[in-house]
Amino acid sequence: MALKSTIYKATLQIADMDRQVYAEHALTLALHPSETEERLLVRLLAFALNVPADTDRGALQFARGLSDTDEPDLWQRDLTGQLVHWIEVGQPDERRLSKACARAERVTIYCYGSAAGLWWAGIRTKLTRLQRLAVWQIPAEQAQALAALATRSMQWQLTVQDGHVWVHAEPGTVELVPMLLQGAAPADAAR
Repeated sequence: MALKSTIYKATLQIADMDRQVYAEHALTLALHPSETEERLLVRLLAFALNVPADTDRGALQFARGLSDTDEPDLWQRDLTGQLVHWIEVGQPDERRLSKACARAERVTIYCYGSAAGLWWAGIRTKLTRLQRLAVWQIPAEQAQALAALATRSMQWQLTVQDGHVWVHAEPGTVELVPMLLQGAAPADAAR
């Protein structure tokens, strides 16, 4: 018998002063049976750091990610169906990233965990030609602290200023400092 996903509900209040994005979002997330809460919350963080200020070019949405190898964790499509932004969480291989860069205007990766440094050391020279790619690393201890905030019903107040991210939730507050490994943070998406 196949295992079912676990459903999490999240309410985000975002005050991103770096991008001038102030919004509230009510989200439903599915924790894939092979996924950890740490990865789930990095996906939620990626949403918060990339959600556009308006939906003129489409809304940022959770895609099937682990359930479908042809889809990222999050994506933004415009009204014509064109991929505007492809967002991955984890440590994807070079072929997947090349394919994503050929399909989308922008591709963003959030790597995390203790193996992220080894992954980056092995792949960084292969990715230098991908001009549309931005790679961010969430330090392992910060991603683990974020995972400690996981509850089935979450209410987050997320503040971003000068590259620092503060997540305030019922169990406590976590400060994150994502590190840019490659690419640039565009003005309309600082993460």
